[in-house]
Amino acid sequence: MVTSVSETAVAPWLRLESQTLVKNLLISHERAFSELLLSRNQITHSKRTAAQELFASPLAVLAHDGGSDPLLTYANSTALRLWGRSWTSMVGMPSRFTAEESARPERASTLKQVRQGEGFRGYSGIRINRAGRRFMISNARIWSLWGDIDEIPGQAAAFSSWWWI
Repeated sequence: MVTSVSETAVAPWLRLESQTLVKNLLISHERAFSELLLSRNQITHSKRTAAQELFASPLAVLAHDGGSDPLLTYANSTALRLWGRSWTSMVGMPSRFTAEESARPERASTLKQVRQGEGFRGYSGIRINRAGRRFMISNARIWSLWGDIDEIPGQAAAFSSWWWI
């Protein structure tokens, strides 16, 4: 007798909705910057492999939905470590909480700029983790996530440069 693994037993970043989001995130990144976020080898096998590779990437990668107070829909392991959170405490949190209050207006302005275009390179800003520890991110890429009918269902960001302040 073969027993199937229930969807709830699967790591949240490997669930079908996360695999679909990762695929959209990767396609939208390539559309915005004309370059791949992951190497072609990492994304050609399957959506599940791409989801695992992005989760394990040394780049910090986050995404939020397109709501009026956007909620995080994705955070990879690097982002979870930086913000000192688990998947369940980070995903679903308002994305504005990733930045300290004084940095939120600048962050909101940049996100508005990205909604009017496709992508933005070179973003820097101060962020704050769950314990209140501040860190600077540098040279981040922020891009719009595109849906099936050219609506923008959210945005994503990736960066590899940060330091504690």
